Amino acid sequence: MDARQVIACLRRGEEPSAEALTWFANGLADGRVSDAQAGAFAMGVCLRGLCDEGRVALTCAMRDSGRVLRWEMDAPVLDKHSTGGVGDCVSLVLAPALAACGVYVPMISGRGLGHTGGTLDKMEAIPGVVTTLNEAGFRDVVAKAGCAIVSASKDIAPADRRLYAVRDVTGTVESLDLICASILSKKLAAGLDGLVLDVKVGSGAFMKSEDEARALARALVDTATAAGCPTTALITDMSQPLAHSLGNALEVDASMLVLTGAQHGRLGELSEALGGTLLHSAGLCGSPEEGAARIGQALASGAAAERFGRMVAAMGGPVGFVEHWQRFLPEATVICEVAAPEAGVISAIDGEALGLAVVALGGGRQVESDVVDPSVGLSDVLPLGTQVAKGQPLARVHAARTDAAEAAVIAVRAAMTIGGTPEVAPLVRERLG
Repeated sequence: MDARQVIACLRRGEEPSAEALTWFANGLADGRVSDAQAGAFAMGVCLRGLCDEGRVALTCAMRDSGRVLRWEMDAPVLDKHSTGGVGDCVSLVLAPALAACGVYVPMISGRGLGHTGGTLDKMEAIPGVVTTLNEAGFRDVVAKAGCAIVSASKDIAPADRRLYAVRDVTGTVESLDLICASILSKKLAAGLDGLVLDVKVGSGAFMKSEDEARALARALVDTATAAGCPTTALITDMSQPLAHSLGNALEVDASMLVLTGAQHGRLGELSEALGGTLLHSAGLCGSPEEGAARIGQALASGAAAERFGRMVAAMGGPVGFVEHWQRFLPEATVICEVAAPEAGVISAIDGEALGLAVVALGGGRQVESDVVDPSVGLSDVLPLGTQVAKGQPLARVHAARTDAAEAAVIAVRAAMTIGGTPEVAPLVRERLG
């Protein structure tokens, strides 16, 4: 077996065997496969595609290219994954809420990608928090708090790390087969008993149409389940930001408002829906609705907030963060309002444009080496259907410099359309699995 044989097989439109895909994944991990060969493989899969069995084989091979965790716990080990959106800080709410319901959540997360924020960047907006833990540290936090939100170590799905970097520079990111293998290889390496997927659709998502979102959700559910991890998916609306804030520290603040019961909104509603679906699929309640009620109770009682505080402290953050979070979070030096140019109703929001405005402020990365400013972003973003008067604030910009704030004001105003009454889609559009 060598890389050229696998690539030639794809070029001819033939399906590589499971053995060939396993060899290639191991070659990615140990260096036997060059970057040029990895790029040719990615292009071959992108153009030719894999059958269902091939997608499962590639996913399992990439999972098994590194360490696969095993847990000996007295309750199920569960997790959630989102395909990315704007103002989407569900992980910060749901992981501790699930822990408060008695399960364990070893959440391996990522950083910002394109216009979407990254869960690790949000966690690291909390002073002192370290997300790059070794396995012993990871297990210790999970034992103490019931949940941990960390980055993947170098020995978790190393084949994906190689292939992802190559895909990013070869125009092969948008392959359903490679997306499935990339997402699931890392999640399955965490040794899960169950997984729920939040597949976003709309202006703030990578998937703009329901057909695209449904195809991805179906492929993810079928692949993960065939790989041995019971998985369900919700297709959820991203035609507007999920929370009222975008940006790392600002989304931590939005999460804390839900965790402490000060607010609920779409962020709390979706956290309950995803958590309820996961608890039900794990056999811990009679229905998704019963599970959602348990998540809601964990939020309302303060039990979820207490778990979040335990996790933050165990990961190096301040003790007492939950009680005084606004004192600890960094604040931008320039804050200004985006005034509505006319009276009317907010009829459309370009979520991707809002996300890119946050990136331009320094809240995300335009190149991998960029340093993220955790304090910048947007807050008080008005939702679809809001009646506004001329001059009323549509949002507030948090920036490090006046010129950056002025540019963001222009971008945000252009991203929010004032017109007739919009059709507001339901938050959960469809359930699969």
